[in-house]
Amino acid sequence: MTRIALIHALSHSVAPINEAFARDWPEAVRMNLLDDSLSADLAREGKGLDAAMHERFQRLARYAVDTGAQGILFTCSAFGPCIEAVARRHAGIPVLKPNEAMIDEAMQGEGRLGLIATFAPTLASMPPEFPQGMALETALAEGALDALNAGDVQRHDALIAAQAAALRERGCTRIALAQFSMARSRAACVAASGLPVLTTVDSAVRALRRRTGAGSSA
Repeated sequence: MTRIALIHALSHSVAPINEAFARDWPEAVRMNLLDDSLSADLAREGKGLDAAMHERFQRLARYAVDTGAQGILFTCSAFGPCIEAVARRHAGIPVLKPNEAMIDEAMQGEGRLGLIATFAPTLASMPPEFPQGMALETALAEGALDALNAGDVQRHDALIAAQAAALRERGCTRIALAQFSMARSRAACVAASGLPVLTTVDSAVRALRRRTGAGSSA
């Protein structure tokens, strides 16, 4: 069996990715590592992805590898450079940023892509991951993460869906939800915008399964 480490910086990312694994790759042995202070510290301290933050990611990855992980998936999209550094250090196994597979799928489409996030630093770190020249519009669903933290999932979904509709008005032809914690709002976004909506969760599972050599998903 293939052992996969799922490393989370938001508690809300745990359920969506585990549900996707249970559905699409149940044979995988999952381990979940959660440090919800990562996102809180990044937002509060204003230091960006400094050396201390990089070292925290390296320690998490080393722990995962020491337990026998054959692949690592990070589920928070605000830490791209830290994850890239982990991938370089552990080149012998697949180390995925949460958005890689979704970005690959987005590149296959045409027209302007609307990217929505609920965590502001994501809109600074994630756009550079897209190819240069790609038509991209970004939007922050303000208050959505606070609503999710308070257990108000309907308000969370509605705030994201409102941004999807606004992005349609700005000329976008498809929508991408930047964070794993946002996957639950996909249906609301489709209903509000009438556009195709990409999420990170299912595509990440497919990509990791393929890259670990476990075969393609059915």
